[in-house]
Amino acid sequence: MNEAYETIAVERIDAHILLIKLNRPQAANALNTRMGEELMDLFERFQIDTDGLRVLVLTGAGDKAFCAGGDLKERNGMTDAQWLRQHAMFERMLRAVIACPIPLIGAINGAAYGGGCEITSALDFAYASDNARFALTEVTLGIMPGAGGTQNLPRAMGERRAKEVIMTGLPFTAQQAFEWGLINRVLPQAELLEATLATARRIAGNAPMSIKQAKQSIHRGLQMSLSDGLAFEIECYNRMVSTEDRHEGVRAFNEKRPPVFRGV
Repeated sequence: MNEAYETIAVERIDAHILLIKLNRPQAANALNTRMGEELMDLFERFQIDTDGLRVLVLTGAGDKAFCAGGDLKERNGMTDAQWLRQHAMFERMLRAVIACPIPLIGAINGAAYGGGCEITSALDFAYASDNARFALTEVTLGIMPGAGGTQNLPRAMGERRAKEVIMTGLPFTAQQAFEWGLINRVLPQAELLEATLATARRIAGNAPMSIKQAKQSIHRGLQMSLSDGLAFEIECYNRMVSTEDRHEGVRAFNEKRPPVFRGV
């Protein structure tokens, strides 16, 4: 793993948790080309090697912004070809985030506008600070959400609410994001990261292969008919039966002790 990124910071927390921080606080952690490339590099690596990680936590530097979306200062003056090339990279980055085999939790610590809101909707789930605000403002700029916003947001909050959010471009609060299904919990800024890490530690203590297969079963199953989803669920379930972790879980339960899962 490259720890010399320019626009993101990575920190190993405990043995199995990685904290990933969008690290351009001077620009409200806006997505420039370099940040997109570095996020793409990081998340595509997880497709090949998870490096013993069981949970990822994504947040932003500072206490005002998670991610303000695409860096419009960098984009000012871009040719159409340059814009399309950059956006193709952003699309690839978001696909890598969505396809990440490791559970990915957001700690949304402030404004999540445009691409920042789209990243939020692409995570497995997210907590937010009470000062966080969200918006998809693309239609006010002559474009539209193009990094999963029109697909992931309706899946989180429903079609009618997502249409309202996207078509108006108006911001909404952390409490509204919670009530509408985009955010799982709203917490004071000072408690956000530790609460998110506490959930990450809980997940990291469970059987890694079980978590991976459950994540895939939920995500892929929602794209299938119910009967196909049930069949896929059983395929995922059956992969657990012969694992050492399954045997360890049953032994630990009967021996009245915490299980020690090794991911095999």
